[in-house]
Amino acid sequence: MAKPKLALIPAAQGTKLYSVLPSDGVGDFTFARGSVATRINAQGLIENVASGQSRLDYPLIDGVQKGCPHHILEPARTNLIPYSEDFSNAAWGKQEITISQNVAISPDGTLNADKIIPSIVSTTHQIYDLGLVVSQTCATSIFAKADGVNTFEILDGSSASNGVAFDLSNGTFTNKGSGIGSMEYYGNGWYRCISVAATTGFRIYCPSSAGTVSGDGTSGVYIWGAMLEAGSYPTSYIPTSGTAVTRSAETATGAGNASTFNDSEGVLMAEISRQDGSVSTTSWSINNGAIANSVNVYYYGTNTLYFDIFSGVATVSGNINIDTSNSNKIALKYKSGDISLYVNGFELITKTNAISLSGLNDLDFNFGAGNQPFYGNTKQLQYFDSAIADTQLEQLTSWQSFTDMAEGQLYTIE
Repeated sequence: MAKPKLALIPAAQGTKLYSVLPSDGVGDFTFARGSVATRINAQGLIENVASGQSRLDYPLIDGVQKGCPHHILEPARTNLIPYSEDFSNAAWGKQEITISQNVAISPDGTLNADKIIPSIVSTTHQIYDLGLVVSQTCATSIFAKADGVNTFEILDGSSASNGVAFDLSNGTFTNKGSGIGSMEYYGNGWYRCISVAATTGFRIYCPSSAGTVSGDGTSGVYIWGAMLEAGSYPTSYIPTSGTAVTRSAETATGAGNASTFNDSEGVLMAEISRQDGSVSTTSWSINNGAIANSVNVYYYGTNTLYFDIFSGVATVSGNINIDTSNSNKIALKYKSGDISLYVNGFELITKTNAISLSGLNDLDFNFGAGNQPFYGNTKQLQYFDSAIADTQLEQLTSWQSFTDMAEGQLYTIE
């Protein structure tokens, strides 16, 4: 098997993001993020990562950390909830619900989760953010764990017609109105419950918004980490403690130099995914600082993988339908008259067009001129300075075992 000229090395948290092989320093990306952000650490707990440090995020399967970590790159997002962990604060309105503070271990491993307890009065029971004013599609989420009450709903701030009803006993949900739901299991009974909907605020009904019910005064639901962000999909948790907080966008650019890349031939390989539900263009490329001479691979629209090779002779393009939220192994071979795209062990596109590239000197998580930055998760990245054999490309993009494939795709083996 040929050795890569450039490869992702999942090193310790906070170290340089990538290194060239052999290590000479020129392969390191310039990474930037101007704020604190969170990740899931090797123990499966949410923790903060300092401004300017890249994030290694560890996958959870059935609430247990398994498999290799991936690097996160995310766009700027703002958590509009001013008190994401303190539900006793006056910013949260309450209707026939009491709050017990700091009574359970939260997904960050500390005793800081609150409990909402419906009263014995036969009515609707809810908490809601009093000062929140939005009017757009948002991703609303909260971490929740049953303690005697198994159900609750995240609904629109005013009409309460759009949102999702969640069942914490079996990890299921029901969409309501324009709401699109999902649940992510974090272990120890905790779910991140997510509603994407046209909304004007944040409102939680416990146990439901349907009719009038009464609690027993002691049973309820543990909650922690409320978040409301403008956008069509949820991103990593942003904690707040008195005001809205913005996580800055992340960039990774400038790996390699002119001696790293071969203008005549090569292979760009990545094991990569983007955020579920994203429809924006998100790219990675070899280039010379411009699009005119570049080798681009990117996700475009809903579940479509594209490549473009822009050269002095012609532009060569191809695309296939693919689940872009999965961690796919993708390799693009470029050589004049010999171009192919391999995905998950299969050669899916071949081209015989002539190409003529010049001046390749950069590997960036964008489209070659700083636009269409990549946002998602990267498990590995490799660059070969020759058009390696088809058998090697098949091996490079294949899974080593069924277990390897299942964990790579975050599947549950039953």
